[in-house]
Amino acid sequence: MDRPTVITPEPELGSPRKKSLVYPGLTVPFILVVACFAAWGSAANLTDVLVGVFRHIFLMTNFQSALVQFAYYGAYFALAIPAALINKRFGYKTGVLTGLGLATVGGFLFIPAGMLLEYGFFLIALFVLAAGLSILETSANPFVISMGPEPTATQRLNLAQAFNPVGANIGVLLGAVLILPNITSEAEKADMSAQQLEQAQESDLSLVLGPYTGIAFGLLLIWLLIAFRKITVPDDHAHFGLDEPSGGAFARLWQNRHYRFGVVAQFLNVGAQVCAWSFTIQYAQDVVGVPASHAGWYLQASLILFLVSRFVMTYLLGIIRPTKLLFVMALLGVVLALTAVLVPSMVGLIAVVAISVSLSLMFPTIYGVALQGLGRDTKFGAAGLVMAILGGALLPPVMGLIMDRSGTARGFIVPALCLAFVAAYALFDLRSDRHPAPLVTEGVAH
Repeated sequence: MDRPTVITPEPELGSPRKKSLVYPGLTVPFILVVACFAAWGSAANLTDVLVGVFRHIFLMTNFQSALVQFAYYGAYFALAIPAALINKRFGYKTGVLTGLGLATVGGFLFIPAGMLLEYGFFLIALFVLAAGLSILETSANPFVISMGPEPTATQRLNLAQAFNPVGANIGVLLGAVLILPNITSEAEKADMSAQQLEQAQESDLSLVLGPYTGIAFGLLLIWLLIAFRKITVPDDHAHFGLDEPSGGAFARLWQNRHYRFGVVAQFLNVGAQVCAWSFTIQYAQDVVGVPASHAGWYLQASLILFLVSRFVMTYLLGIIRPTKLLFVMALLGVVLALTAVLVPSMVGLIAVVAISVSLSLMFPTIYGVALQGLGRDTKFGAAGLVMAILGGALLPPVMGLIMDRSGTARGFIVPALCLAFVAAYALFDLRSDRHPAPLVTEGVAH
């Protein structure tokens, strides 16, 4: 029988003892929860690869293939409030286990979907997987915060967040190595009979099955390791000394312009991110003529750039006001996206890859600015910002329609417009008289 984890009280303020990163006895649980960050990063960015894969397997338009992202990010929107209720009623550990369990089921649903050879069943499997990851992501971040003393909360969460792009690169690598090079080419399909085309489709879908089944087994292993370990953490944690206003939470949030505009900015930021990553492979193939076997490496390069830039931005945030850096990076993103539109060549493809530099800063910074000063409304505010991930579901189909009608390059006007609003939000904060207090770090990471 497992012995319960005992938390040793922290010393009083002024004590010479250095604050630990996590409470004694919680190092292993912390590592297990951090593994969740990498797991959902892998699943999310493997989904970016699937947009291009399904377009070729099922012979569909860009709009239809973008429904992959609609199913994935739509689940995030739908499950944000239920996830918050689970955490409030049963605690963070139950929330994490619920998310892991549902995501595992979604991963295994790819097996019957592959047997049925129906696009709709793949979308259902993706929705279930993303529903679980939505609950997992909403639960894991505050769980990480509660695993140690308040003075090291930011350091602890930033460490966990760093493993999300690590997992993202693994997801894209799986797609670039195991899926894209082995997909039946259009030239090969041209000489095939109807029966051979069906066999090729079945073979191509089996390539998708392997990585998702592997992710499902990984999630199941993490579920077992967490489920059979007793983890005791404080039931709640302070909101970094923020004042607690009175009245209805939703009314207060709506009246807070920094929060209200922040939700819109996050919606458009996530939309721009998903649009850029979802159609990087198509840009490489359709505009530059890169072979399918090599196109995935441009998305891989984009995500590696995102990973490196996230650490660089973390350093820069220590010396530059967050919204000032956000403004500069958003403008850079606009310029890069417009370059992809106006210079449809290898230069445009390099610009598409480089958009990740500006994106690396945005999610946590917008999150912190929007939650700043919310006090006891922070948890409700965090749920609203999770729901803003819906931008990743709605905007890729819009971009897909533009690409179908006007060409792949012109579709990148969508992320350009999205990032222009993010720049406007940063400028709004810079021109406000709000004191640049420390950012609230409770929330989710991308």
